[in-house]
Amino acid sequence: MLQQGQTIWLTGLPSSGKTTTALALTAALRANGQTVECLDGDELRRAIGKDLGFSREDRMENIRRAVYLCQLLNRNGVTTIVAMIAPYTEMREYARANLKQYVEVFVQCPLEECIRRDVKGLYKLAVAGEIPSFTGISDVYEQPESPEITIRTDLSDIEINVANIMKEISISPIEV
Repeated sequence: MLQQGQTIWLTGLPSSGKTTTALALTAALRANGQTVECLDGDELRRAIGKDLGFSREDRMENIRRAVYLCQLLNRNGVTTIVAMIAPYTEMREYARANLKQYVEVFVQCPLEECIRRDVKGLYKLAVAGEIPSFTGISDVYEQPESPEITIRTDLSDIEINVANIMKEISISPIEV
């Protein structure tokens, strides 16, 4: 019997804490004996999305590619944690519709805190108009209406947020 992996998709504004949370969750699940892969949006862009820009269409193609990777990993029993902004509702609906076991985690953090945390300086460039279509500044982030879980990275520490996510998720076996 092979267990079907699931996808845990962390969505939120840039610098909201998606990657930090995803890495901590990955470590916690591995410590519990799970087979886990973490897909970070920035790394995916560098590895398989160099040809894509930040138009709505290119962002959607980026999501399609990530979903395909999740499908491959999940069907081989790998729990996949995705840390991607996925700013539009239609993107997250696409992921939900195409992944058998999908858990959406809204990584909620006020824009002001995300700007304060921005170690890459991207918000500063976006505010100055040097980065077009930057999520949260010159492009919209459509907040999830009904995620399976919402975490607040400005109010709770990483351990509490990871524990809350782990309470929500489960992996059920499937017959092969």
